[in-house]
Amino acid sequence: MVNTLFLPEIREMLAEDNRAELEEFCLALNAGRTAEFMEGLDDGEVWNVLQYAKPERRAEIFGYFSDARQVAMLDQEPPAQVAELVDEIPADDRVDLIQSLPEKRVGEILPLLPVDARRDIQRLRAYPDGTAGALMTTEVAMLTPNLTASEALEELGRQASELETIYYLYVVDENQLLLGVVSTRQLVSSLGKPNRTLAEMMESDVVAASVGEHQEDVAQKVEKFNLLAIPVVDDARHLAGIITHDDVIDVVREELEEDAQRIAAVTPLEESFLEVGLLMLSWKRGIWLTILFFAALLTAFALFHYDQELASFEWLVWFIPLIISAGGNSGSQSATLVITAMTSGDVEFRDWPKVMKREVVVALTLGGFLAIIGYSVAFFLAPTPIDALVIPVTLLLVIFCGCVCGGALPMIFKRLGLDPAMMSNPFVAGIVDILGIVIYINVARLILSNTLS
Repeated sequence: MVNTLFLPEIREMLAEDNRAELEEFCLALNAGRTAEFMEGLDDGEVWNVLQYAKPERRAEIFGYFSDARQVAMLDQEPPAQVAELVDEIPADDRVDLIQSLPEKRVGEILPLLPVDARRDIQRLRAYPDGTAGALMTTEVAMLTPNLTASEALEELGRQASELETIYYLYVVDENQLLLGVVSTRQLVSSLGKPNRTLAEMMESDVVAASVGEHQEDVAQKVEKFNLLAIPVVDDARHLAGIITHDDVIDVVREELEEDAQRIAAVTPLEESFLEVGLLMLSWKRGIWLTILFFAALLTAFALFHYDQELASFEWLVWFIPLIISAGGNSGSQSATLVITAMTSGDVEFRDWPKVMKREVVVALTLGGFLAIIGYSVAFFLAPTPIDALVIPVTLLLVIFCGCVCGGALPMIFKRLGLDPAMMSNPFVAGIVDILGIVIYINVARLILSNTLS
C-alpha cells in the first residue's frame, strides 16, 4: 500500500527547491521509510528528491525501490547522475541493474564510471547467470596472515567504507589465494593478546563456493553450515568475492518460485506476474497446457477403446470421476512431497529405496481406507455386492499406482539430470489418469467376466 501522507509536502519542497528540508528528509528517517514515503511520486520526482542526498545515502534509499522502478529510473535520467549513483551501489546489485538495461544505455553509463568500477562490472557480467560468480560481490575484507589483531582492525578501518559486510574477514596471501577466515568476533576477542596474528587465529578449513557453481547449490551450502556469507573462489582457489546471506535469501525465494511454477505446470516466469507480457504469459502457460491436453486426449481414447464394457455396464461410468480423482490426487501429493524434499536436500537419489518403501506403505494404507468407503457406496449402486468389488479393488490399485508414480518420477528426472519439478502435479495426474482407466476396466473385466460379452 502506497503511503501518501507526506506527498503534498514533498512536492511543495521540490517546487520551492527547498534544499535544507529536502536534505533533512533524505537523512532523518530510515532509508526504507524514506523510500516508502516517496512511493506515490513519479519516477522523475523520486529522482529529483534523491539528488538532495549524499551519494552513499542516495544509493541506500534507491535500493529500497522495486527492481522495475530502479531500472526505469536508470534508463531515463541523465547518464552522469546515473553513473554517480551506480558507483555507490554494492557491486553485485549494480551488475544486476546494468544487465537489465538496454545495451545502448549501458554504453552511455559505463564510460562515466571509475575505471575500477567499470572493470568490476565487466568481470561480473562475464559469469553465466545463475552461478556463484554472477551472484557474488567483490567488496570483501581481505587481510594478510601476518597482521596482529590491532593491525587487522586498523586495516579493516581503511577498507570498511568499500565493504558490503564484515561478518567474516578473509585471510589471503600476496596472490589473493584464500588461506583462512577469521570472524570479527574472534578478532575483537584477540585484542587482549597483542602479538597473536591472523595466521594463528584463522580457521583454515574454509567452506567456499566456486565461481561456476550453481546458485542453488551455494544456497544449500550456506544453509547447511549456517553461514552469514560464503567466499567464492576460482579454480586455483584465489578469492574472487563473497555471497552474503541476503543474496542467498533472494536465491532461495527465486528457486522456490520456479519450483512452485513448474509444479503447477508453468514454465518459470523471468519477471513478476504483473510485469510479464500477456503474450509471454500465455506462451509459458500454453506450452504445458498443450502437452497436458494431448495427455487428456489419451484418456479419452482409452475410454473410447473400452466403450463396449461401459455400454454393457453403465453404472461403471458413474465412478469414473472418483477413480480418476483418487489416482491423480494421490499422485500429486506424492510428487509434491518428493519434489520439495529433493529441493531442500532432505532426499537424494540414493534414498530411492527408502522413498519407495514409504510410498508403498502409505499407498496401501490410504488405498485400503478409501476402498472401504468406495465399497460402502458401490454396494448400493452396483447390481450385486460382487459387482461392487470393482470399485474398492480399483481404488486400491489406482492409489497405489498414483503414489508410486508420484514418488518415483521426480527422482528419475533428477537422475537424468533434469529438474525434478518438471514432473509437475498435472503431468503426474495425467499419467495416472490414463493408467487409472486401464486398471479400472481391466479389474471390471476380471470381476465381471461371467457377465461381460
